[in-house]
Amino acid sequence: MLPAVQELSVSLLGRVAAGDPTAVKECAERFGGLVWSLARRGSVSTEDAEDATQEIFLDLWRSAARYDAAVGSEVTFVAMIARRRLIDRRRRRQRAPRAVPFVHDPPEAGPTPELGAEAALAARALDQLRPEQRQVLILTACHGLSHEEVATSTGMPLGTVKAHARRGLMRVREVLGEGVAAGAPQPVGVVS
Repeated sequence: MLPAVQELSVSLLGRVAAGDPTAVKECAERFGGLVWSLARRGSVSTEDAEDATQEIFLDLWRSAARYDAAVGSEVTFVAMIARRRLIDRRRRRQRAPRAVPFVHDPPEAGPTPELGAEAALAARALDQLRPEQRQVLILTACHGLSHEEVATSTGMPLGTVKAHARRGLMRVREVLGEGVAAGAPQPVGVVS
């Protein structure tokens, strides 16, 4: 009778750690609802929640030997593993580079008259830039990307992005200054 009492005192996670195949199934049945509800709340889609649930259970099988009943209950241990995996997944998702499509169709016949003198001068300044400088300036100024985001989306080194931005701005200022000197209306915000 004593061996049966000892068998009952072994926790479910202890049996998983010992490699008991029935314990793995029992663990999935007992904690599946908890893990699924946490994964669903911490995921962007149902498919992502399913992947997260699988990751959590795999980590649970690997970590089952670390469970200590003196520290907390099995439910607490499972919830802690799930929470940590979900935080890791969220951080990975936030660090993943996002591709930003770059679409720049320069005007074929130059700026149209309805753009106005200021816009025509700005378009002329952009058209006189090297393609890389124009791309960096459009992504930073028009799309609001940081230099790091531009580097990630274009594949350029960060230092190159910063150099293109600086040189491009310097060239735009030159062209705008030439336009003002030539008698074109002064763009708003430009002090001569």
